[in-house]
Amino acid sequence: MSETKVAAARFVGQRMPRTEDKRLLTGKGVFVDDVSYPGMLHIAFVRSNVARGTIKSIDTDAARSMPGVRAIYTYDDIAKFDIEMVSFYLVSPPPGPKVTALANGRVAFVGDPVAMVVADSRALAEDAAAAVFVDIDEEPPVVTIEDAKSGAPVHPDVETNVAAEAGVEEDEDLEEMLSGAAHLITGTVRHQRIAQAPMETRGVVFAQNGSDITIHIACQSPHMVARYVAMAFRLPETGIRVLAKDVGGAFGLKVQPWREEIAAMAAGMLIGRPVKWIEDRLENLTAACPAREQICTLRTGFDENGVMVASHVDYAVNNGAYPHSPDANLAVPMFLWAPYKMPRLGFIARGWHSNTGGLAAYRGPWAMESLVRETTLDIAARRMKIDPIELRRRNIVTRADQPTFSSMGIPLEDVTPAECLELLLEKIDVPAFRKEQAEARKAGRYLGFGCATYIEPTGSTAVPVMASEMAQLRIEPTGKVSAMMSTFSQGHGTQTTMAQVIADHLGVPFEDVTVFEGDSTRAGFGPGAAGSRQAVAGGGAAIKTADILIEKIKRLAAHLLNATPDDVRIEDGKVIVSGTKEMTRNLADIAEIAYNEPDRLPEGMEPGLEAQYRYKGPAMVFASAAHGCIVEIDAESGFVEIKRWVVAEDCGVVINPAVVEGQVAGGVAQGIGQVLLENLAYDAYGNPTAATFKDYMLPGITDVPVLEFHHITTPSQAEGGFRGAGEGGNIIGPPTLVNAINDALAPFGADLLDLPLTPSKILAAMEGAG
Repeated sequence: MSETKVAAARFVGQRMPRTEDKRLLTGKGVFVDDVSYPGMLHIAFVRSNVARGTIKSIDTDAARSMPGVRAIYTYDDIAKFDIEMVSFYLVSPPPGPKVTALANGRVAFVGDPVAMVVADSRALAEDAAAAVFVDIDEEPPVVTIEDAKSGAPVHPDVETNVAAEAGVEEDEDLEEMLSGAAHLITGTVRHQRIAQAPMETRGVVFAQNGSDITIHIACQSPHMVARYVAMAFRLPETGIRVLAKDVGGAFGLKVQPWREEIAAMAAGMLIGRPVKWIEDRLENLTAACPAREQICTLRTGFDENGVMVASHVDYAVNNGAYPHSPDANLAVPMFLWAPYKMPRLGFIARGWHSNTGGLAAYRGPWAMESLVRETTLDIAARRMKIDPIELRRRNIVTRADQPTFSSMGIPLEDVTPAECLELLLEKIDVPAFRKEQAEARKAGRYLGFGCATYIEPTGSTAVPVMASEMAQLRIEPTGKVSAMMSTFSQGHGTQTTMAQVIADHLGVPFEDVTVFEGDSTRAGFGPGAAGSRQAVAGGGAAIKTADILIEKIKRLAAHLLNATPDDVRIEDGKVIVSGTKEMTRNLADIAEIAYNEPDRLPEGMEPGLEAQYRYKGPAMVFASAAHGCIVEIDAESGFVEIKRWVVAEDCGVVINPAVVEGQVAGGVAQGIGQVLLENLAYDAYGNPTAATFKDYMLPGITDVPVLEFHHITTPSQAEGGFRGAGEGGNIIGPPTLVNAINDALAPFGADLLDLPLTPSKILAAMEGAG
């Protein structure tokens, strides 16, 4: 194969306006609730109002007689499907009972779906659902991690509340290293439970016509939904079409269908008419898969020079009753000290069942590692009286150290946390800030600076369900390019970024490329959005597919114009042959011949200009970053004002800086919410205390500062040199802000590590010092 020659990048690296935005900003987006079918019925769920107990009876008589009610289904009605809810992302099946779409004999949390009402409208279905009486023999619930460790099993048919575990409880050699360290720093971080609260909640429309099934669903990958439904109902995937035009956020909640979506599909099969279920915000906050609720105790030993010698982490997560993917949260120790040189690391990690909503992976599911690591470094610096930046410099992985391995044996190459940290410090004059801080303290004002670094695995092919990505490209007879991608946007802008990659590589105008996503029957199988993978996997697939097309175009053009393929190049939608007399043809002319004049093609060439390629990238591609922020704490109210936030990041070759920065900013906003506001708490009886956004506080526009972005470009080993960027802001944002708050509170000797850091907690810390 001759060497592919393409024009220099014209679109990759540019802040191209997102092609999706005009449709979305003018109200022309198509979400699940916009979909309607003739004769469609609506579903409302009857849910448990107690956290734990045995179902004695379900009385549906009154509800069945209400206007517009077409059917009421319980577990017994859908039992014939023998549906078992299993996550694609499990390393091993968790202990516990078979997870069913509707509760089977027992309820395990407040919000557990017990029955579903199918009616002519959502309002009628809701009215009837309220009339269903469920008699439950209530039992004392297991609510917290501490309850789970000592209480009765959440699921009576298993002997333990451990949902998943990894690591080693005791390591004598490690304990000797820790006990012999010049400085032993111990800290316990508590991360509260938070809601996955996308703008668009979960929802599904199901329609069946004979053996053909069409599903409209808010999801992260239409192909994964089709595969899951085929497995759940034991149906061939060939008869299932999944459509998702626009999705209003996902974050991990929509990585695959879960209990309510599957139950709604079963209802559609039973009643024989199209059905719709749209989750309301009460259901989202009480029954959708939440995230976090983790406790992490980290013990780290340093020598007399502040160099780390060993560390041990004891990590626990409250997985709830039916966790979506309990193993995912155990990834925390895997990347705990990855940006730093840690000679020895030990850990024990456990996920615990409880009578609360089951957890799912959430944007950066291992984010706790950065929070506990970076806060530990700041605490260690204060106790050893070393500048926290200097402490990081003494321990951070540099380019000179690479290639190397993390403390967990993960190969590291071309990671740049040290370079990101130094770039951050070029942009924030920390010595000048320290002078300002000292003067402010004299006046009773409390300023703080915090920073954090991280590396993030992106585009991983190590997880089997995310091992490859498909792209299909077709140059139409008009010369326009149709790209069928299994990438999928829930706000990521992939219709724009993939078009930038394709336009550059093919040498065509950006506006000539149309990217088609969101249809499981149009593009080849792919896992879609998860694990910051789309730029790496989707971009790689697009480039490799374009290579195939370019070779065919060059061969055909050379044949038609009496040239050699090496003399052919494609620029701005034109095929150009170099030589003593340069010849130019429109790509559309070449395409017309390829499709409609097959007798003019070279011998053995297939008509048309189409190609596809399934791309498998490197096992892991790491992104790196350092964030820094400055805060001021009001001594009277405990209110935290974020005065400045600076980002120095390296996500390789940046396809579209505006899209990348938007992703990072969104993640930081979520991180700010976790540190200051959000808390999906339960009372002692297992009742959620937040049912609306009046109770569950999300960050608003006044809570989030304008971020300053600075980029380092270290091309990765993946095609195109791309690295992922989707989750980083939510991983590194929390420790950056926590460190800044604790720096401001340093005169009071406070190390606040129990999230959220509310004004009342901050005032208590300030008053306690007095």
